Amino acid sequence: MKEENFSSSPVLRDPKKEWCGTDGSIARQLMRLAIPIIFINLLQITYQMTDAFWVGRIGAEAVASVSVSFPITFLLVSLASGFSIAGTALVAQYAGARNFKMVNHVVSQTFILVVIASIILGIIGIAAAPSLLHLMNVEPNVSDNAILFLRAIFLGLPFMFGFAVFQSVMRGVGEVKVPMVIILGTTTLNFLLDPVLIFGWNGMIPAYGVSGAAMATFGTQTIAALIGFYLLLRGKYHIHLKLSDLAPDMPLMKKIFFLGLPASLEQSIRSLGILVMTFLVTSFGTITTAVYGVGTNLLQVVVIPALGISIASSVLAGHNIGAGKMKRAHDTAVLSAVVSFAFLSVVGIFCFIFASNMVSFFIPNDPEVIRQGTVFVRIMALSFGFLGVQMSLSGIFRASGNMMIPLLFSVVSLWVLQFPIAYMLSKHTSLGVLGIWWAFPISYILTAILTMAWFLRGDWKHKRLIEEKEITEVLVENTIR
Repeated sequence: MKEENFSSSPVLRDPKKEWCGTDGSIARQLMRLAIPIIFINLLQITYQMTDAFWVGRIGAEAVASVSVSFPITFLLVSLASGFSIAGTALVAQYAGARNFKMVNHVVSQTFILVVIASIILGIIGIAAAPSLLHLMNVEPNVSDNAILFLRAIFLGLPFMFGFAVFQSVMRGVGEVKVPMVIILGTTTLNFLLDPVLIFGWNGMIPAYGVSGAAMATFGTQTIAALIGFYLLLRGKYHIHLKLSDLAPDMPLMKKIFFLGLPASLEQSIRSLGILVMTFLVTSFGTITTAVYGVGTNLLQVVVIPALGISIASSVLAGHNIGAGKMKRAHDTAVLSAVVSFAFLSVVGIFCFIFASNMVSFFIPNDPEVIRQGTVFVRIMALSFGFLGVQMSLSGIFRASGNMMIPLLFSVVSLWVLQFPIAYMLSKHTSLGVLGIWWAFPISYILTAILTMAWFLRGDWKHKRLIEEKEITEVLVENTIR
């Protein structure tokens, strides 16, 4: 089938300017993408904190209802992110090859796949919510609200998954500001809707309690997804969908599914690893559990810039791999790893110096938690740079289509290194609980070394998600035109 005329494309009027990922300063492009992505991730944390803030005003049972729902919600988000990562990698490579017909086709098929999956999961989840909570041994006074909360989340899955795809494919073509603006708007709206729906308003709107928080989330995610889909149909931001594009292409959907499956499994394995580590930590008592909670909350904030750099480098590398510029893709990987290592090392030094202040911010009135938490943060902090390296290079592997490599390293990091080391050092040496804390830097450093070694082997350079013939044909055709 004849490709679209690149020079007259209604989507991209100035290809040299719009698709600068394959030319120009790598450092400038990396920061241009990474900074908005970091801001988006901060906004998403704010989104979660908003629900926790308002629900916390109801009481402990309400907070528990939302808390027990978190592992299930996290698993669903993991599934969505996996397929979105696959769509991003394909979109980035086709964008780099200037094959915009296939960019649109991949986006449409990713949407179809994710919406079908979300509807199936939503129906199963709505029916199975009581049984899931029963398996978790949730008390009856908590489970009633948790069922309502979960069912609202399951009902909104198509919109949650749909916006995740929109956000990911926009990253794939290098457009990160538009999703940032949408998330800023919906986060603000969620903050305003939460108290109204939770507590009611002036007798005109009833108080829905915990389910009100879920309703606010459902509403704002629906708005975000509809705006995103509208923009894709308008074709103003690099991607131009038509309703005719939404006819299923089963071979491509199958490809996206199996590309996304390892990424989904990777996130699921991480969540399971956190759960198993929690069991080990709780065996040392309440104070240790509190310290672990503070340390992991801090870690979630620390990895935000590393995640932003990782996603940005993945997009840039994907463009260059699609364009056949493997040296530039390699240079992007090296620069992102160096920047991530340097930045997170500085953050680590800051955390080391001010560890006590950071711990007391979370739990200000417990001297023993502050003392032990300071030790945990200082043991972990100086290895943050290695975590940044591992995350950056994993993004490069995904960009090239090597989805199994990050999955393998996640398994090694959590199940071969971190948990076994934590168990052995804490239970079978004199270190005790310190053995758990030391398992974090040891696993970060060893995983980073393994990741760098695999990267330097260069095997990732020999895999593309699109055919060499497609790259050559499109580039030649665009050159002639």
